[in-house]
Amino acid sequence: MSDIILQTEFPDIPLLKRGKVRDIYDIDDHLLIIATDRVSAFDVVLPDGIPGKGRVLTQISLCWFQYMVDIIQHHIVASNVADFPTKVKKYADILEGRSMLVKKANPLPIECVVRGYLSGSGWKQYNEGGSICGIRLPKGLVNSSKLQEPIFTPSTKADEGHDINITFKEAENTVGRELAGNLRDVSLRIYGKARDHAEKKGIIIADTKFEFGLYNDILIVIDELLTPDSSRFWSLKDYMPGKSQDSYDKQIIRDYLLTLDWDQTYPAPSLPEEIIDKTAQRYKEILEILTA
Repeated sequence: MSDIILQTEFPDIPLLKRGKVRDIYDIDDHLLIIATDRVSAFDVVLPDGIPGKGRVLTQISLCWFQYMVDIIQHHIVASNVADFPTKVKKYADILEGRSMLVKKANPLPIECVVRGYLSGSGWKQYNEGGSICGIRLPKGLVNSSKLQEPIFTPSTKADEGHDINITFKEAENTVGRELAGNLRDVSLRIYGKARDHAEKKGIIIADTKFEFGLYNDILIVIDELLTPDSSRFWSLKDYMPGKSQDSYDKQIIRDYLLTLDWDQTYPAPSLPEEIIDKTAQRYKEILEILTA
């Protein structure tokens, strides 16, 4: 399998952070964010990569960032390597299509999650107490139910392990009342516009999470936007409430790993080539649908 970038090494550029998927470098007044082909499951980075995954995440994000500029500005400075600083252009073969030169924003310490459907941790919370992040929901909802209105359900931002869902009051205590209100309102607006656009292409955006930062005291959206790694995409024509839906992401990998005798701690097992190929195809498919 070719075209897999698991890790970048640029000895003449300071590495700022290596996340589960992204490598971030410090370049003077900007950051260079590279989406690798690493993949994680159950918060553990797997030994195998998914061919082309980093490019899919980057290209989808770039489209959404531009599509949302009437709602909020983004952190992108350049995405074409030809427009990058001279000292990084020599790495063009690695960077092309999977990297972004971005503003150095001050990231806010909460994840901004919007849910239009009941799934994942939201479905689990609803089952336990009939509410999500302090928001009381109607009785009788089932797995994958469409909510009457999208809801804002913030969470903590964890570098390792799981993010923890919090109430809006807790978000206010973390970032301040006014900023928390702005984050909620802009998150719901982004989701609403994305949902309407995706539905025209036969895709349901069940839920998604956004990251925001302050740049010169102005709120901007950062990191990635509405990708298969940050969102749950379902087929509109195949949607059937009452069960889990087939999603355009790494669900294939999670399902496979659940068949193994693995305790979901490091180190993770290797993936069969068939699972890798199916996952790569799934990522490629949602890119083609959303950006056609």
